[in-house]
Amino acid sequence: TGFVKVPQKPKTKLWKITKSKENIDETHCQCYDKDNESNRLLDRLHKTKDRTSCPEITGGIVMRKKFSARAAALGMSGVLLTSALTGCTFGFASDPDDPNAVKEEVPIDMTTDTFQYDTSLSGTSIVIMNTKAEIQTALEEIAKVFEEKAGVHIEIMPVTDGDSPYTKVVSLYNSGNPPTLSILDTTDVIALAEEKAADLSNEAWTGEAEEYLTKINGKVYSFPLCIEGRGIIYNKSVIEDTLGTEFDPSDIKTQDDFAALLQSLRDNGMKNPISMAKEDWSLGAHQLQYIYETYNGTSDGAAEVINELKDGTLYLPDYTRMNEFLNTFDLLKEYNVAKGDPLGADYDEMAIDLADGKTAFWFNGNWAWPNLEEAGAETTDEYGFLPYFLNNDPDDFVNSKIQASPSKQIMLDDIVATDEQKAAAKEFLNWLVYSEIGQQMVVKTCSLIPPFKNNPNEPSDPLSRDIYEKVQNGGAFNASAIVPNDHWSVLGAAMQKYLAGRSDREELIDSIQAYWDEQ
Repeated sequence: TGFVKVPQKPKTKLWKITKSKENIDETHCQCYDKDNESNRLLDRLHKTKDRTSCPEITGGIVMRKKFSARAAALGMSGVLLTSALTGCTFGFASDPDDPNAVKEEVPIDMTTDTFQYDTSLSGTSIVIMNTKAEIQTALEEIAKVFEEKAGVHIEIMPVTDGDSPYTKVVSLYNSGNPPTLSILDTTDVIALAEEKAADLSNEAWTGEAEEYLTKINGKVYSFPLCIEGRGIIYNKSVIEDTLGTEFDPSDIKTQDDFAALLQSLRDNGMKNPISMAKEDWSLGAHQLQYIYETYNGTSDGAAEVINELKDGTLYLPDYTRMNEFLNTFDLLKEYNVAKGDPLGADYDEMAIDLADGKTAFWFNGNWAWPNLEEAGAETTDEYGFLPYFLNNDPDDFVNSKIQASPSKQIMLDDIVATDEQKAAAKEFLNWLVYSEIGQQMVVKTCSLIPPFKNNPNEPSDPLSRDIYEKVQNGGAFNASAIVPNDHWSVLGAAMQKYLAGRSDREELIDSIQAYWDEQ
């Protein structure tokens, strides 16, 4: 009874070099050799509790945690990177052997639980295949709590980072041993559902997430696990410090407004205020897919554009959204902090730049929060999202809303699972939606944005919180483009070429048109 403490994944500590001896922290310090900064920065992290009297300081200084993380990035080599078309997680890998790693614990109120459990299911065992690696530990904790409450045992089967969820689940079906529940990308559900999945159309929770359901020929075959969104991340305090005035993001209503803000930042000393990832998944999926998703702000609209491209009835050079997108992309290019060498930009340092105030904006999604947090950002800081402004019509939804859609779906097996296992799996999904404990654990333990409107728990980090508020208040549009698996790699390469100035607008559009002509 009462509160339980849920362990969270340990986080790698980042450090800042400072030449001010005022910035000494008694419990966190590190040697700095001014003659060999990059070689000594990370590998000489001391393990003693009283580091202010460190005997190893040799012509260096003591360092304090938290002011910045730029110097630490010089020595950071381990990076955890998991990506998908609609949702990604990018963070620094934790050192499992670091004795200073601290497990954060999030309290879950266990005192209230009005969920009605089906006692006849006690003793049933089910398997969940997890393809969202960053919540593996959290899911295991949820499974433990659910078993204590419902008597249903849940095995959480991890899929290794980088492995294809589709390939994994298909191989399990081919072996005759598929998981009861599979956490999959939307494209995978669409490919498999009608043949493999149970129809969930009549489940009560569908009424709590009507706008975020994936329907296939009018039927619901999957449970929307979470919402992720993307746009132009801003650091409010950095903007205000640079301009010397208060910044209200709602004042930026058009592309011209955004351009004027960028120029104002440049005029006040921030030469290039934007970080722009060079990775093909960012360019070919997260950015380019705006041309499909902003057709009318719906997944059906995105599908309509894609179908017209496939059958040749839509000519890209004449498509308004194509040209509007490139106008915005060109604006981001102009103010890119890595403008001189855009393909040499380092993803990890972008978070550091935004947290430190070298830049004010970063095109990304709420999955970037772990990077920002490791770079020194606090959950109390004022980060949020601006839309991907496409034109100067303040009434166009693209200039007032950000894209936010379900990024992972849970599919229930209808081939091998027994009736008892299906019932237990459905009870677990209902528990996530309707149990006070399940609701908390989705948000607090898994750090997810729930698509279900009855969940009263708000995310703790500012990026997820901003998306949550926009979803609740009509400031987000739900559109997901279902594209071929090689879309982001093939067209991401074309976008990289354009970003680097090695092709012009006409060549880029021709490349996109040629890609769809081949489909």
